[in-house]
Amino acid sequence: MVDFVPAYLHLLENSQLTQRIARAYQRLENCDLCPRECGVNRLAGELGICRTGKLARLSSFGAHMGEERPLSGRNGSGTIFFSRCNLKCLYCQNYDISQIDHGSEFTPQQLAEVMLRLQRQGCHNVNFVSPSHVVPQILAAVEIAANQGLCVPLVYNTGGFDAFSTLELLDGVIDIYMPDMKYADAAIAQRYSGVANYPQINQMAVREMHRQVGDLQLNRHGIATKGLLVRHLFLPGGLAGSREVLQFLHHEISPNTYLNLMDQYNPSYHAHKYAELNHRITTQEFHQARRMATELGFTRLD
Repeated sequence: MVDFVPAYLHLLENSQLTQRIARAYQRLENCDLCPRECGVNRLAGELGICRTGKLARLSSFGAHMGEERPLSGRNGSGTIFFSRCNLKCLYCQNYDISQIDHGSEFTPQQLAEVMLRLQRQGCHNVNFVSPSHVVPQILAAVEIAANQGLCVPLVYNTGGFDAFSTLELLDGVIDIYMPDMKYADAAIAQRYSGVANYPQINQMAVREMHRQVGDLQLNRHGIATKGLLVRHLFLPGGLAGSREVLQFLHHEISPNTYLNLMDQYNPSYHAHKYAELNHRITTQEFHQARRMATELGFTRLD
């Protein structure tokens, strides 16, 4: 268990963060920040799938006690919920944030002030929720906040549909990656989230995240400081392909991966229109999946 200096402070010292910001904003002119590659000019107000222009839109922010234990600790994770999303999950439990135009636009300066406020409140980290479509705005805010004393770990809390080239911009900036791994099957991903290439993109992204930060590290208080934490939501009838997801993580990432195997699926949003989604998972399904993870050798389970 180690203490360490957040990665972004090293980039700040040699102006590399400034260079990353310029490159990121340039990509908004013909947006390819996420694998959708909409190609719209967001700097000119054009909107793609994420319906977000030049400014990030925030739904809410605050100390969150309901995140994974290494993130929430005693004082909470400083979550910043960005509005809108680059996925279209039919069962989204946060559809009021991700699928409906909710929230207010924030400049990078205002976003930086939110980050510093969360740190002053004692939050163990700043946790960017659904950040894939607002990476330039996040980078710009991090530079401002770091110059004003931000020094807590940064968490990239994502649905897992992230472009490799965008993750490269975050190398040395993000301390903790927390991606979803939603599906193992392309047809299922297309049917329920509108992205057939999700498994391929997701696996590539998780590989890159792990390359950047490695396995999850904790300080002497049991709080995460750096590394990868993966979430996997069990869907009814095995639709998420849990066995394949776990085998990928074990064989191609690390058997020491910190996993949150989530059983809280609840039919939401448009799930009622699909009989196979319109019910919770059974206790037996959940226990079978947990047993599968244990048999594969995973020991860091939330």
